[in-house]
Amino acid sequence: MTEPTKIQAELKGDAVEVRVRMAHAMETGQRKDAAGKTLPAHFIQSVTASLNGKPVLQAQLGTAISRNPYFGFRVKGARAGDKLAVTWTDNKGESRTDEATIA
Repeated sequence: MTEPTKIQAELKGDAVEVRVRMAHAMETGQRKDAAGKTLPAHFIQSVTASLNGKPVLQAQLGTAISRNPYFGFRVKGARAGDKLAVTWTDNKGESRTDEATIA
């Protein structure tokens, strides 16, 4: 299993500033190892963020995203103590969900 997704969610005025770093190798399928053999593609395909169970962000990714991708976004209507969950799924069917409480 991968490292936990790092989520920071901070209330600023009427919105929450969210910063997310997902631990993932993000292989494009075009790089070669030392022996010249192509490394298979392994990348995050979809990301969903939800606030108290309601989706607030959906993204589709591809091979052009760097290793350990970082996202930043704002969500209006959240309050301190609300739960923000981030789920990602990669092209091999692996997925991870992590949660943070808004401060």
